[in-house]
Amino acid sequence: MPIRLIADSGSTKTEWCLLEGKKKKQIFTQGLSPYFLSSEQIQNILEYELRPALKKIEPDEIFFYGTGCSNPANVKLVKHAIQKIFTKTKISVDHDLMGAAKALCGNEKGIACILGTGSNSCYYNGNKIIKNSPGLGFILGDEGSGAYLGRKVVQYYLYNTFDPDLMDRFNAKFGTNAIEILDAVYKKPLPNRYLASFAIFLAENRGHYMIENIIEDGFNDFFFNHVYKYRESWIHPIHFIGSIAYGFKDVLKTMCDAYELQLGTVMKNPIEGLIKFHSLK
Repeated sequence: MPIRLIADSGSTKTEWCLLEGKKKKQIFTQGLSPYFLSSEQIQNILEYELRPALKKIEPDEIFFYGTGCSNPANVKLVKHAIQKIFTKTKISVDHDLMGAAKALCGNEKGIACILGTGSNSCYYNGNKIIKNSPGLGFILGDEGSGAYLGRKVVQYYLYNTFDPDLMDRFNAKFGTNAIEILDAVYKKPLPNRYLASFAIFLAENRGHYMIENIIEDGFNDFFFNHVYKYRESWIHPIHFIGSIAYGFKDVLKTMCDAYELQLGTVMKNPIEGLIKFHSLK
């Protein structure tokens, strides 16, 4: 059996799994988004965060699924960085949406959706992605994502829309102010990650009508702009993956019922599904 290394990389973190026969070893490094990191920076992360965890093991194959890897130039950048570290390894680089589709659908047809730091969706025919709703990133799109929901939380705070109780809870939780928030969003790196960090406020304050409105509006924007535009969504299950999807499963069920769609599998992350998929190869 070949030694396989599988990676699921988002903007925030990368989860790796080393497969040696029936043995599995899990490893975490920071996210490897080619939109935010150069080839050299990715190499450094692999060298100092991944390599030591592998010890002297050389994988025969690496299957890397990452955010930003639908762009051919980004695929080339990531593959080049990995190949610099693993010179004799066969490397496959694909985007995180393909990883989500394989993890959620396996070899079956379905709609695969990502709701994590960012958001994305596609119709997967059991072999490849046939349709993909445009992903516009956290500034123009990413409806339903952590960055999208977190931005709403920040807006409600900065506009003083939250009632006094929620304002007090926000201040106690984050201890920040308008100057710090605007500086982080407009001047510091990885603003999408920063905004997504505020989505936890929604999970911790469920039941308040303002909180529920933010969650429902964010998910409704995702369903309306993406999911419902696939005609295939009317006949195939809608699967979800990501920390936001997993944390708000009840809202996804409500949304699917409202849109008369079939809710499929909801996973927190794709690695177990990818392990199963690649173990069958």
